[in-house]
Amino acid sequence: MAVAANAAEAVETLAAEFERESGHRVTVTVGSTGKLYAQILHGAPFDVFLAADQERPRLLVEEGIAVEDSQQTYAIGRLVLWSPDPAVPVNADTLRDGSFRRLAIANPDLAPYGAAARETLRELGLWESLRPKIVLGENVGQAFAMAASGNAELGFVSLASVLSPRHGREGSYWEIPEHLHTRIRQDSVLLDRARDNPAARDFHEFLETPAALKIIESFGFAAGRGSR
Repeated sequence: MAVAANAAEAVETLAAEFERESGHRVTVTVGSTGKLYAQILHGAPFDVFLAADQERPRLLVEEGIAVEDSQQTYAIGRLVLWSPDPAVPVNADTLRDGSFRRLAIANPDLAPYGAAARETLRELGLWESLRPKIVLGENVGQAFAMAASGNAELGFVSLASVLSPRHGREGSYWEIPEHLHTRIRQDSVLLDRARDNPAARDFHEFLETPAALKIIESFGFAAGRGSR
């Protein structure tokens, strides 16, 4: 499986549960959605692609590289404004006050979490005024790293990053109301080479089971429940 970096921990846990239940073996390759998409276009031997957006799976279906009608939403990302300092109150007024030097976001032209952050700031009427303070990461993981390292006092990051036991960071955060940005739907798709791989098809179906949905939600995502 090719798996977007922001969903790696959740998918590794899903894979372990699937292996336990099915007896199949799963190999997970983690990377950015864009880079994994490029590898798939160049023939990388993946059976399932779990992306951080909807666009790349859709393009793979259109290009005949993924199985038609197999695209489904396995998770919905949750955007938060995060400070690594637990003593700092974080909310919309924190942004309006502007008493910080830098605000980290993922590149909105490349990353869905960055696009959602830009939409949020525009809805709050703060995009233009805060642009001089914004620093860009290639993806939401880099935005989190900038804030975690102190290179930015605040960051628009994923709730999954904040809750990750691997990061071991506390801090304080404000979960962005969904009416402020487009939902961050993360889609999966069966690749064409999986037509003759029952294990890949079984895993893709497993993503919609109650056990899988519970795991996905425990990692800070809203479960997609297979919606297209």
